Amino acid sequence: MEGLFLKVLLLGASLTGLLFSLVDFHFFWKTGLQRPNFIIILTDDMGWGDLGANWAETKDTPQLDRMAAEGMRFVDFHAPASTCSPSRASLLTGRLGLRNGVTHNFAITSVGGLPLNETTLAQVLQEAGYITGMIGKWHLGHHGLYQPNFRGFSYYFGIPYSHDMGCSDTPGYNHPPCPACPPAVTVSESSPGKNCYLDVGLPLYENLLIVEQPANLMNLAEKFAEKAIEFIQQASDSGRPFFLYLALTHMHVPLTVTHQSADLPGQRVYKDSLWEMDNLVGRIKDKVDSISKENTFLWFTGDNGPWSQKCELAGHVGPFTGLWQMNRGGSSAKQTTWEGGHRVPAIAYWPGRVPANVTSTALLSVLDIFPTIASLAQVSLPPQRHFDGLDISEVLFGHSQTGHRVLFHPNSGAAGSFGALETIRLEQYKAFYITGGAEACDGSLGPEQHHELPLIFNLQEDPAECAPLDSSSTVYQNILNEVMGALVDVLEDITSDNISVADYSHDSSVIPCCNALKMACRCQLL
Repeated sequence: MEGLFLKVLLLGASLTGLLFSLVDFHFFWKTGLQRPNFIIILTDDMGWGDLGANWAETKDTPQLDRMAAEGMRFVDFHAPASTCSPSRASLLTGRLGLRNGVTHNFAITSVGGLPLNETTLAQVLQEAGYITGMIGKWHLGHHGLYQPNFRGFSYYFGIPYSHDMGCSDTPGYNHPPCPACPPAVTVSESSPGKNCYLDVGLPLYENLLIVEQPANLMNLAEKFAEKAIEFIQQASDSGRPFFLYLALTHMHVPLTVTHQSADLPGQRVYKDSLWEMDNLVGRIKDKVDSISKENTFLWFTGDNGPWSQKCELAGHVGPFTGLWQMNRGGSSAKQTTWEGGHRVPAIAYWPGRVPANVTSTALLSVLDIFPTIASLAQVSLPPQRHFDGLDISEVLFGHSQTGHRVLFHPNSGAAGSFGALETIRLEQYKAFYITGGAEACDGSLGPEQHHELPLIFNLQEDPAECAPLDSSSTVYQNILNEVMGALVDVLEDITSDNISVADYSHDSSVIPCCNALKMACRCQLL
């Protein structure tokens, strides 16, 4: 039944494809080119230093390292925010949270999601005849029209938010540990730790139907891999171009490994989980290679840096340790605008188009995915709105090393106001108007500090962000003038743009539940 349902959806997408513009049809008919396929693989909470190709101390990503050797690796690549929902919203819209309205995470009781007047990359490609699929973690709204099937995706298989936002009978490894769902363990017996949700089981969806609740975390990644491979095969068989957005639950806690054991050391758990994620990505790449590697662009990256609060279950930031903040308490990774919070691993793989074994130092962002894919697919960007991403095709094809000159890092959790552009990157310099740390493993929380004169670091000489420039120096004054000009320009641009406002109101009735009469909303349709 699952395969038949997917085929029906694929047929519908094929019929939709007949409506794509005559201009685009004429272009591809005249040139004899076939529209490329696109696969975005987004990992969750993976550190820049977790990728072996980035950091020699890491030995647990052989498949990704091979992809980097056969493609292009980006070493100055950044998430558009340092927490889940705003980063994903920017990926799918090419716009910062101050424009698209998503500035912080949605909860299990959130009524809204990514505003409906925002156009997603999936919608643009679907309208151009692409078969579109979303597999994995969504976290952009799970109530009503905010679900993936209404946001441009023909097919959806996944979870509506992070997999620690709901209990499971297989709770995996978290810090502190989380109990299983009731009634397997009662609340009074479990001594639940912080960040554990006990009320409702984690739901697993196929399109609009909950097919399992609580989801089994031990085989969730395997299901994602199987569904992704099935989607690629059936989309390829249909003869239509396809777009797959695969948003993994790795490396977000709770971590799972197939040989789960109560006495497995934490750091070993992380390494084993990283290895499993790497193997999953390798399987997707192998499928692409066997089907249509010359016409499929695979882009791997992350949503934000590691969650240091999770101690030995968190990833590695590499050299981007944020020492200035670390010396004052708190974490300088996820939920902060320090490099460890938003500099993420990134690899582009497209044999014959993207040159092999190339390392790009261009300043790039997840924001660039939308305009770049739109350009490669020969479709127009949505009208009457401004975009923060760039078309980086020239970088991808090895013709340029020029990316952004200015990049903004909005707050999304640690200090300041949600979405505020408190940190600005200007070439190799980075200016902080507000600093602060997220909660660290030891429970410390770096204090929020406002700087009338921003702290400016030279990342080329000081990647650890340890010692800011002397504010009395000529270099500082020159950089400050340019930073202030860039900030004024972007704020003026935002005020003249069509901006959205996300609904962050809460209502317990929107919590997904397949069977409210059973503890943890239990059901099993798979």
